Amino acid sequence: MMLLAGTVPVDGLPLTRGPVSREGQWLVIDGQRVVCTQGTAAMISAALAVTEYLHMGPPQALIVGDTGSGKGSREMYEYLVAQASQLSVDTLTLHYCLPDMGQTKRLCAALEKSKRRPVMIADAASMYAAKAAGLANAFDIFTPDASEMSFLADAEATHPAYIARHLFDADISRTPELVEAASRQKSTAKLMVVKGATDYIVSRSKIVAEVCEPDVPALEAIGGTGDTITGMLSALVTGGMAPVEAAVLAARANREAGRLSCVTPATRVWQMIEVFPQVLGRLSPNKSDCSGDFLKEDK
Repeated sequence: MMLLAGTVPVDGLPLTRGPVSREGQWLVIDGQRVVCTQGTAAMISAALAVTEYLHMGPPQALIVGDTGSGKGSREMYEYLVAQASQLSVDTLTLHYCLPDMGQTKRLCAALEKSKRRPVMIADAASMYAAKAAGLANAFDIFTPDASEMSFLADAEATHPAYIARHLFDADISRTPELVEAASRQKSTAKLMVVKGATDYIVSRSKIVAEVCEPDVPALEAIGGTGDTITGMLSALVTGGMAPVEAAVLAARANREAGRLSCVTPATRVWQMIEVFPQVLGRLSPNKSDCSGDFLKEDK
């Protein structure tokens, strides 16, 4: 089972945990309805599409409203720290939140002490907090875009507030040098998917695969199409696929879904997510050819 945790920009939405279902463009979690636009909701929707394709149980989600005050983010962290020994999940994916280095340290410490440490995945602000707290290496998978990769590689960026200087530093062709720099600073997870015009799959600081086809430029203009890769990857790893294979498949499936959906800049991400099962049926390797050896090392 996986738990996908993150905030959504809905004022007053209480901390909510439960299995996920979907009604059109809406996610339903323990009676709470959240529109699938981008961010945490897009990630969860993509994971749900994969679990349906693999005939797994639906993912669990932990969401809370936070429109910038940080209150919801603190509630989410406090819940995870308090429940760390009882989560009983195979995969924990952390997404949008107000970066909190102290809470990130407490959460990682609590999970290390738990009897069942999950595979730990981080995207968005959760990556910023992990890097700033000096705990990037405690995570199994990061899914940065080009600007986030610049932040991970910057030795001077010791606080998430520094991300502002990297918002327009998004040259995906610099990924090899940025990976090398981030590795020297111990700011990388075991596996990374650097998302962009070319998606780079990085295993233990080495680029092991590049995904650039099909080339669907309109995907860059649709909010949430990076978050969907994180959701698919989370579900594929939870389903037993080797992480590097899962990363390549998620990156390729995202592009194929954009092509099959004939996306335009006006396309909503939930419309693309609807074709994920069809795309996975075309691209998936033999489901029995899966291994978790990558994540069993260095624990």
